Amino acid sequence: MKRTTIPTLLLLCLLAGAATLCRVDPARAAQSVRPNIVFIFSDDHAYQALSAYGSRLIRTPNLDRIARGGTRFDRCLVTNSICGPSRAVILTGKYSHRNGFYNNTNSRFDGAQATFPKLLQRGGYQTAMIGKWHLVSDPTGFDYWDILPGQGQYYNPPMIRNGERLRRDGYVTDIITDLSLEWLGKRDTSRPFLLMCQHKAPHREWAPNLKYLEPFDRRYPEPDTLFDDYRGRGIAEQNQDMTLAKTMTEGDLKLSAPAYLNPEQRAAWDAYYEPRNAEFRRANLRGEALVRWRYQRYMHDYLGCIASVDESVGRVLDYLKENNLEQNTLVIYASDQGFYLGEHWWFDKRWIFEESLRTPLLVRWPGVTKPGSVSRALVSNLDVAETVLEAAGVPVPADMQGRSLVSLLQGRRPRDWRRSFYYHYYEYPGPHSVAKHYGVVTDRHKLVHFYEPGWNYWELFDRREDPKELRSVYGQPEYAETQRRLEAELTRLRAELKVPAQDAPESLIRPARAPNPPPRPVR
Repeated sequence: MKRTTIPTLLLLCLLAGAATLCRVDPARAAQSVRPNIVFIFSDDHAYQALSAYGSRLIRTPNLDRIARGGTRFDRCLVTNSICGPSRAVILTGKYSHRNGFYNNTNSRFDGAQATFPKLLQRGGYQTAMIGKWHLVSDPTGFDYWDILPGQGQYYNPPMIRNGERLRRDGYVTDIITDLSLEWLGKRDTSRPFLLMCQHKAPHREWAPNLKYLEPFDRRYPEPDTLFDDYRGRGIAEQNQDMTLAKTMTEGDLKLSAPAYLNPEQRAAWDAYYEPRNAEFRRANLRGEALVRWRYQRYMHDYLGCIASVDESVGRVLDYLKENNLEQNTLVIYASDQGFYLGEHWWFDKRWIFEESLRTPLLVRWPGVTKPGSVSRALVSNLDVAETVLEAAGVPVPADMQGRSLVSLLQGRRPRDWRRSFYYHYYEYPGPHSVAKHYGVVTDRHKLVHFYEPGWNYWELFDRREDPKELRSVYGQPEYAETQRRLEAELTRLRAELKVPAQDAPESLIRPARAPNPPPRPVR
């Protein structure tokens, strides 16, 4: 019987053409099995609280396993530093003004639009979303979903499983992990999968697992800017409501216990907190001493929440290894944005400034990422959808606004990789009273426009000379050329991204109010 062969040149052309159509590198096209994808997401995890990023506050050995086995991104920036909008950006690969989710106050996610889970599902992937959703509408594009309603609660959380409301007993991070591993164990092993394992922790009010109350009872180093006086910056920085001095509640500080604890949990809670609370009340602290006490209590609770997230990551990584899934699974760890750990007296996020703007991003993809590699490229949560789709061999929609990170994961930085980044925050008036602003970010500089009526002004920061962003140099003669260049770049980015000249009506929060006069910093 005569053997039929395909000419070598034709075969190479076919392979190259298929790779181009799917936007997949030819080296990956040669693989016969598409990767599984595990996307692990936390809420408000500051890069300052992750030892892979050099944290002085905590060791995170399991998160560090991802970094050691893959790539750590040191300049991952978010488009809009707030929980719901960030999640919408990740799902759609589009800025808030394109996906329609602007803020946590009155936005609702349109589940009819294209998302990367929906595209993976159509491409043959099993898809599951477990944990914090926080987009108001029900999830779409998932074969299975089991989510926390709204912000969720740390203990004994109500949940919604494929539309069915129920309540589960235990600690929320453990529950989300248990459900994720349970789904992995029941999946169809003949198909690749996407698992989105999304934690509530370490979101406010930072309630740790009871087993981590004692281990985190220690003294934590204070940030240099804990008592920032906001000189050199404008009304927006002074007019916010997110300081340790005036904004934290008794619930935040564990001076009152959560109502949702069961009797056994409440007994363990009181055994730890009540003696310490009584000592605090006897001390009758004031001024800077009170702020320092609040900072230490905040760090104890926040970092205790991180410990459970790290433990969860270890359980997922162990499952992949023990079930022979490790080598063909792309693992991504990220947070929805950065977070303040006392810098500038602050907690929370929202700002274009570094602690808020920059989020952790760790990616491990065996055979693709070089173990222990580090990238300083400007990347974003905007890039997650495109990255996952390219990795899976699913065409990337032309209207997505990010870029796939696959080339960076392979150790190749394209010559046309972004050198500037657009940021836009909308939620004002709202919690913490952070004014609307947009701006352009480069490796060295930030040009920011606060555009509230009546206090319209600009700021420019030089992070090389002023890494803590304490002094605006806008309007200074020696920065005239830098300012001109950044203004032109900001105009270009807004045009390229199709940002409306005026904020869309659906982004507005009513009733609008005029800003308060700036208060004097609390001392």
